Amino acid sequence: MALSVNENMVELTKLRDEVASLRHTVSALGREVINLFQRLSGKDRENTALKNENEKLRSENQRLTDKIALMKGGRDSRTSSTSPSNDIGRSNNCSLRQPSGKKSGGQPCHEGHHLPMTDTPDEIIDHKPPVCTCCGKNLEDVPCENYTRRQEVDIPPIRPVYIEHRSYMKTCPSCGAKNRGVFPDRIAAPIQYGPVVEATIGYMSAYQYIPYKRITHFCKDCFGLPVSEGVVDRVLDKFSKKAACIYEKIRKEIQFAPEVGADETGCRVNGKKHWFHVWQSRLLTFIVAFRHRSYKVVEEYFPGGFIGSVFTSDCYASQLKTPAMEHQLCLAHLLRELKNFEKNLRSKWSVKMKELLCQAWDFKKSMTAYDYLFPPSQVADINDRLDELLAQDHSRFHEKEQAFVNRLIKHRDSILSFLKYEHVQPDNNASERAIRNVKVKTKVSGQFRNNEGKGADRYAKIRSVIDTAIKNGQNVYAAFLSLSKN
Repeated sequence: MALSVNENMVELTKLRDEVASLRHTVSALGREVINLFQRLSGKDRENTALKNENEKLRSENQRLTDKIALMKGGRDSRTSSTSPSNDIGRSNNCSLRQPSGKKSGGQPCHEGHHLPMTDTPDEIIDHKPPVCTCCGKNLEDVPCENYTRRQEVDIPPIRPVYIEHRSYMKTCPSCGAKNRGVFPDRIAAPIQYGPVVEATIGYMSAYQYIPYKRITHFCKDCFGLPVSEGVVDRVLDKFSKKAACIYEKIRKEIQFAPEVGADETGCRVNGKKHWFHVWQSRLLTFIVAFRHRSYKVVEEYFPGGFIGSVFTSDCYASQLKTPAMEHQLCLAHLLRELKNFEKNLRSKWSVKMKELLCQAWDFKKSMTAYDYLFPPSQVADINDRLDELLAQDHSRFHEKEQAFVNRLIKHRDSILSFLKYEHVQPDNNASERAIRNVKVKTKVSGQFRNNEGKGADRYAKIRSVIDTAIKNGQNVYAAFLSLSKN
């Protein structure tokens, strides 16, 4: 009996030890469960944070994708030499041209052009048959019966002409005073180049964009003139000073033109960024080389603005700030942006706005002088539809499209000014054509390198004379000859 009690006690002690061990194990497992719950809670927070970050990255990726799509503007590896890996362009590369369905080249019923023959040739060369091609008889004494004629047009060899000016002295028989003949004002050196050389160098440099070195080669090879690059530079400087009076006259007269367009483009002068600005009308073109793109150029050259003109431009701030009777936004710029939104954002609003502006542009072509005095109902309808489109909620539009709509709302009165004035065009293409020659010049001849930007200033003056002469139907070279003789 005593042995049984001892065995029970031992067994009980073992059970107590096992219970204590199990309690310790359960406690450890409880702590581990708590730790796991804490880690799981942390993982949940981390997972939530990753989801939020992933959502932000998706949104940013979509924004950048839309931005790249807006930059493409129709220029890609399918339509240009751009490689697929660099398939990026800009909205101003988006063409507004539509297929005409016509083949390239001359069209049916097109009036042809040919080189006309003259009735007063400078030289006649007779070709008479010396012998009979049939029997071999000598035909030298046989009179000619008739003839057919052919002409060739050629340029004779050009050689420089040396003109000597002599100033003679005479003694007055009455008072004995010595009197000398007066040289023309332009004859100021013992030997110098004449007005034809000046006009030719100015024509080649400013109108044909030929660099200095190639001008020297041309003068030497074609004219036999030993002209250096320094001479070319001095001739252009002298010629631009002669053009200064006409340049200033253009500046004064363009302020009173009924319509004025403006644009600008960048260039390099002695390695630094400068800007060419242009103001042009139907008959005048005024170009300025300036160190800034800002409104300072307007304040310096046109402080009074164009108060009697409709001023056409893009949406650059300094141009819209220019004082004018009214402003007209370039519809070509607006349509390119709308076409970009339509293609890359699939914007239905942009489609409707593009159709409306195109309709207004087409209606402009059919308007008569009477329609500008008494606007037809179509003009009011176009204005009403424009107001409806601008009044729509655009808060959910892409940020670029929102900025575009806000810009139109801000300048609402400058969108359809061309429907009010017969002489106002809906685009600013004339200004872009007037400033494009600067890009051609720099691509062919490189940057302007003269001290203090004189080369750029000279080019602006001479080019203003060129474009104004062209608009007035004048021969550019003849105008240069007339100018160089002053």
